[in-house]
Amino acid sequence: MNRTPPQTTILAAALLASLALAPHAACAADAGSVVVPWGDTLVAASQAAATLLLPLAAAAITGAVARIAGPLRLLITTALVERLVRNVSDYALNAVAQAAHGRTLTVPLGSAVIARAVQRALDQAPAWLLRAAGGPRGLAEKVFRTLPLDAAADADNTLAPALQALAPPSP
Repeated sequence: MNRTPPQTTILAAALLASLALAPHAACAADAGSVVVPWGDTLVAASQAAATLLLPLAAAAITGAVARIAGPLRLLITTALVERLVRNVSDYALNAVAQAAHGRTLTVPLGSAVIARAVQRALDQAPAWLLRAAGGPRGLAEKVFRTLPLDAAADADNTLAPALQALAPPSP
């Protein structure tokens, strides 16, 4: 079996590639020399590659942004809802008489603080943030979870009266 050495194969491939890429070979002053315009060939090849690769790169970047945008939006919205809960809870603890930071709240006092916190959010917060928090009921539940309440306090005796206080009176 007769094998061609790899150097010969590489040299032949390079010669064929140079002939294919340089169709406008010009003869120099010597009859035996050939001038190959490599600069023009490289510029044309790079322009062709850019024409093909630029849309692919733009699509890849757009896809990456689309994959990141959803989780990033969720992360930011969750952080804003937590901040809203903290701010309205702090406001309500300062606004309701006999309520203070660091003190355990009784059942009626806890209901008053929750109602005041949710009312503050309804008055001041943007509607999209209230929707992200779960509306008035979801916000009230989040505030209920953050307050230091008596051991006797639960959702039925503390959260329910706060939600009833928020409901507009029926005609």
